[in-house]
Amino acid sequence: MAESDAQEFYRAELRPHRSLPPKGFAIVMAILAVGSFCISVAFVLRGAWPVTPFFGLDVGLVYLAFRLSYRSARQREHLRLTEDELTLERVDVYGGRQRWRFQPFWARVVFEERDETSNHLSLASHGKSVTVGAFLGPAERRKVAFSLKDALSLWRKRVASPHTH
Repeated sequence: MAESDAQEFYRAELRPHRSLPPKGFAIVMAILAVGSFCISVAFVLRGAWPVTPFFGLDVGLVYLAFRLSYRSARQREHLRLTEDELTLERVDVYGGRQRWRFQPFWARVVFEERDETSNHLSLASHGKSVTVGAFLGPAERRKVAFSLKDALSLWRKRVASPHTH
């Protein structure tokens, strides 16, 4: 059976959240650059010209920090549960891909709640496990864990025990 023909019980694409969209980033950088320029002009007019390069440096470092943050947002994970398998495909910031396949009957969703602000989600089977959604916030990880557990439960009812329906 082709991958696209299999009945799908669950599908999710996990991406890191970035609260500032690219347009907002451009506005923040423009305000920061204009503000820094005005302040540096004031320092030059007072004869403190040696400090002006630092105003450009701070804008450059803020820009670099945002660019690194946006680059890390390119990573993503795809979860898919079909009749035949549960797959996790991870795409890193450079586009490299890793794929894990689990037989759904043996797959376990391991969700460890540490406290209100910290938890860990992984898929486990046959003594091996892989972390899921490490870049997500705790509430998002919790939501994925419970929805994936529900999907596996539904899979077990419909596929693993077809004689009960």
